[in-house]
Amino acid sequence: MASRVIIPQHDRVEGNGGIKQKNAAEGQGRNRKALNDIGNLVTIRDVEAKVQRPITRSFGAKLLANAQAPGDNKKAVHGVAVGKAVAVPKPPAKRVVLSKPKPVEVIEISPDTEEVKHEKLVPQIEKSAGSKKKKKVPTMTALLTARSKAACGLSNKPKKAAVDIDACDVDDELAVVEYVEDIYMFYKLAENECRPHDYMESQPEINEKMRAILVDWLIEVHNRFDLMPETLYLTINLVDRFLSLKAVPRRELQLVGIGAMLIACKYEEIWAPEVKDFVAISESAYSNDQILKMEKAILGKLEWYITVPTPYVFLSRYIKASVPNNEMEHLVYFLAELALMHYGCITFCPSMVAASAVYVARHTLFKTPVWTETLESYTGFSEAQLIECAKMLVNMHSVAPGHRLQTVFKKYSKPEKCAVAMCSPPKSLLAST
Repeated sequence: MASRVIIPQHDRVEGNGGIKQKNAAEGQGRNRKALNDIGNLVTIRDVEAKVQRPITRSFGAKLLANAQAPGDNKKAVHGVAVGKAVAVPKPPAKRVVLSKPKPVEVIEISPDTEEVKHEKLVPQIEKSAGSKKKKKVPTMTALLTARSKAACGLSNKPKKAAVDIDACDVDDELAVVEYVEDIYMFYKLAENECRPHDYMESQPEINEKMRAILVDWLIEVHNRFDLMPETLYLTINLVDRFLSLKAVPRRELQLVGIGAMLIACKYEEIWAPEVKDFVAISESAYSNDQILKMEKAILGKLEWYITVPTPYVFLSRYIKASVPNNEMEHLVYFLAELALMHYGCITFCPSMVAASAVYVARHTLFKTPVWTETLESYTGFSEAQLIECAKMLVNMHSVAPGHRLQTVFKKYSKPEKCAVAMCSPPKSLLAST
C-alpha cells in the first residue's frame, strides 16, 4: 500500500489575486515521511486523493476548494477524482539499446614496400581467453628513426655502470647530495663565461715569464698567510681576467696580484689579512692607498663578478670520483698548481684542467684502469679529449725539478705532502697520439 503523507493545513488569506497560503512556522517541527512518498497520496480536509500529477500550489488550491464544496458537488480536477482512490500506473521501464561501434578504415604503410593497404578494424570487444592478438606492425616512422640512430652510432646499447660517489654522504647535510649534480651542471655552463682570453698580445710590457714569476710569488704569499686553497685559485682567476681587459705597466703587475689576493681573501677567508699585511709582505713596494685603488679598479673592471667556478671546485669533485688516497690527492693538487703557473693552460676550461690532473695522477701512480666509467660519467670527458692537456701537465712535471721557479716543487716535496713532486712523470703519455 502507498504510504500516507499528512500535509499541514494553511489558513487562507484573501488578496487581490485570489487565495494565498501562509508559511506556517509551527509546521516545521512535525514529523516528515520519506521523499519518495510525497505526491502519491494526499489528504485534504479528511479527503483522500490519489493524484496523477505533481501537487503545485495552484493545483493544491483547486483540490482544497473542491474538498470544501458540498458532498454532492465533488468533481474531478484535471483527471483526479476527489474522494476516490486512483491507482497510479508505474512508468514503463526504458530499454537500453547498445550500439555497436562502426568499423574504421586504417591505412598501414609496410616497412619493406610502399604499398598502401586498406583493412577494416574489428570492433574492440572483449574476446575469449583463447583468442589470438594481431601482431603489431612497425610504422615507417619508427623504422626510419631506428635506421638513423644506427647510422649515427646512437643505437640502444646498455650503458656502463657508474659508481654513485654520493651514496656515502646521504646523511651529511653539508654534502647537499640532493643538489650536488645540479650545482656542477651549472658550473659546467658558467665556466666559459668567466674564462680569460689570450691577452699577451694586448699587453705591451708583460710577457709569459713575468706572469709565471707573479704566480710563483702569489703561491708563496698564500703559503705564508696559510690561506684556503680556494683563495689561491680565485686570485689567479682575477689576475688573468683583469689583464685580459686592461693593459697594465710592468711596475704595477705585482700590485695587480696584491689587489686580486686582497679581494679573494675577503671573499673566501674567515679572517682575511689586512692591507698593512700586504704592504709588509711586499716590502713596502706599494702604499695602502695604491693597494686600495687597485682593488677598486679590479672590482670595477670585472663588474664585481667574483663568484666563478675555478679549477678547484672541479678538483674536489673529480678526486672524489677517483676514490683516492692521500698520495694521489696531493699529486692532483701539485699538477693543478703547476697549471696555474703555465700561461698556456688558460686555453683550456677549468673542468678540463682538473680532469687532466686526475688523469695524469692516475697514470703516474699506475692506477688501473686509468680512466674509469665513473670518472668519465662525472667529468664528462673521455680519455681522448684529455690527451692534449695531459701532455702539457706531464711536460711541466718533467721540468719542475730544474726550473728556476721552485715554490710549487718545494711545497709538494715535503713529507706532509707525501713528496709527490719527486714521483716520476708518466712520459709514456707524450708518445701517445
